[in-house]
Amino acid sequence: MTVHDDDILDFDFVDDETRELAPPTVRPSPRRPGDEPPRGGGPRRPRLRAPQGLAPLARLAGLVALAIAIVVLLSVWVQGCAGTDAEATYREYLADVDAVAKDSAKVGADLATLLTTPGLAQAALETRLGGLVQRQELDVARARDLDPPGPLTPPHEQAVESLELRVAGLQGLLDTFRATKDTQDQTAAGRRLAVMGQRLEASDVVWADLFLAPSTASMAAEGVQGVTAPTSVFVENVDLYTSRSLSSIWQRVHGASTGGTASGLHGSALAYTEVDPAGVQLTTSAETKITISTDLTFEVGVQNSGENQEVGVKVKLTIPAGDTPIVKNGAIDVIDPGETKTVTFSDFPDFPFGENTTVQVSVEPVPGETRTDNNSAEYPVVFTLEPS
Repeated sequence: MTVHDDDILDFDFVDDETRELAPPTVRPSPRRPGDEPPRGGGPRRPRLRAPQGLAPLARLAGLVALAIAIVVLLSVWVQGCAGTDAEATYREYLADVDAVAKDSAKVGADLATLLTTPGLAQAALETRLGGLVQRQELDVARARDLDPPGPLTPPHEQAVESLELRVAGLQGLLDTFRATKDTQDQTAAGRRLAVMGQRLEASDVVWADLFLAPSTASMAAEGVQGVTAPTSVFVENVDLYTSRSLSSIWQRVHGASTGGTASGLHGSALAYTEVDPAGVQLTTSAETKITISTDLTFEVGVQNSGENQEVGVKVKLTIPAGDTPIVKNGAIDVIDPGETKTVTFSDFPDFPFGENTTVQVSVEPVPGETRTDNNSAEYPVVFTLEPS
């Protein structure tokens, strides 16, 4: 029998195609107890089972708690870093302000020293006063260059305003001294100078009320702790800038400019010595019992007994105490004719308890003073622990 090639090829193709298209055999999975019988004869869909026992649930709860703790700790850390950065910013800014504030206050102290310098002539006053103006202008420039934290921007602007008032007051004093150089009206010159002094006093009010107080309140509202806003007091003694006082200063400067001490009488007298807090005045004619206490002070009154303003009046109090006497020194910056001012002595070491001793007070004569018999006194006293 003859076999054709076509028949052989046809058979092979049908056989291979039949093998390749044959569906895979699906074996049913064995049934377990509790499984429902398959429906419709098709393959059963496997069921999802919850984890068996409490261990998986405990692990899940632990992971959730850990995640929450991490989030909380990150939040606290971020807030802490932000708070630390804020405090550092405030601290750096206020440290720079403090440097300016201290230098400006030093200018105010130097001005008071200048105005109370004995024998000061017009030319020397103008030169030194001009130097103070320049120093204060530098403080203004330094303050303007500072970069305050946002909430402190308004108070910072007021601090600059305070410093600018000080420049205006200093320049005004200098201009007034120059403008009245050849005048003879002492009273009018004093009034014009006092207007400039009011600017200096106002600068302290602006600093305290419009910079210091708002800055403190703002930092409290922002939660900034451990940082304080600086003070800056330009006028320590307001009596120095009254019309009467500046009129006398003007007269003294013009008198020195013409050579020597201003004409008229010069003098200072010891007015009284009082023991506080008892409020008992000492006397030279009888012994006074003084109760020792930690707040014991002596107040010495000094009167200008002359016709001219006096400056830098020195006062000394001495209590003999064995080989080492107690000595205290004080001074009155400026005192006008007929005026009485006080010097208070405090912070004493141990007193000579139970001994009859004295309190000696003396006022150093001022330049040109001729009468000195009323400048000192010696008061007999005894110090005791029991109230008198």
